Amino acid sequence: MNMQARRRITYACPMRDVLDRIGDAWSLLVMLELLSGPCRFNALARVIDGVSRRMLTVTLRNLERDGLVSRTVLPCSPPSVEYALTPLGRSLQSALEGLRDWAVVHQPAINDCRQAYDTREELV
Repeated sequence: MNMQARRRITYACPMRDVLDRIGDAWSLLVMLELLSGPCRFNALARVIDGVSRRMLTVTLRNLERDGLVSRTVLPCSPPSVEYALTPLGRSLQSALEGLRDWAVVHQPAINDCRQAYDTREELV
């Protein structure tokens, strides 16, 4: 089997499919927030810095479609919607927390590396 065919098989795997969902710009942050418990749309919009209402809507719909997040319409006036992790979504808890914790610990080193790279003379 040549290397190109091997790569095609490797990348056509479940990991790629899952990473396309949880590795997008907002899904990971939404799921991390929902680890604390169910949350209404407006509360999510307030705590996830930089997400537009449109992108939050798209992200939540995609997570719901994949069975990672549930959507519940609350019986109140005006109607309100609450989102929560499903058991499938909650099964990612240790992976999500591990990635979050790794990012917090290593972000200063990554920033130092970026600065060193950006100031190298051969890039100028």
